[in-house]
Amino acid sequence: MNAGDELPPLELEITRTLIVAGAIASRDYQDVHHDAELARQKGSPDIFMNILTTNGLVGRYITDHFGPTAVLRRVAIRLGAPNHPGDTMVLRGTVEEVDGDTATVRVVGANSIGRHVTGTVTVTVPAGTTAAVPSAGPA
Repeated sequence: MNAGDELPPLELEITRTLIVAGAIASRDYQDVHHDAELARQKGSPDIFMNILTTNGLVGRYITDHFGPTAVLRRVAIRLGAPNHPGDTMVLRGTVEEVDGDTATVRVVGANSIGRHVTGTVTVTVPAGTTAAVPSAGPA
C-alpha cells in the first residue's frame, strides 16, 4: 500500500431493488427513495439512492480491496449526481497518503450523468494482510 496506488474500479448496477432495499435497511422512508410517482412530482425523473446506501457501497468497495481485516476509521463523502434505476455507478479509488498501517483513499463514484459520490476513506490494514481484488458481483 503506497501513495498513488489505484484501486481497481468496481461497477455496480443501480437497480430499483438496490435503491429501495438500501432505503428500507437504513430506515429512510422518504418517498423519493421508493415511490417513482411521488419522486417525479418532486422534480426527479425517478427514485434515487440515499446517502446511507452510498456510504455502505463505498465501505464495501474499500473492504473488498483491503480485505476482511480492514477497519474503516473515517468515511467522509459528499453526494452529487443522483443514482437512478437502470444506471451503473463505477467506483474508483486512489491511495492519497499512507502512515504505517493506515491509508487515506480518495474515492469517486460516477454514473452516466456525473459524479455521484466523492470523498475520502481512512482505513487501517493490519500488518501481514494483503489487498484483494474487488468482485464485480451484484451489489
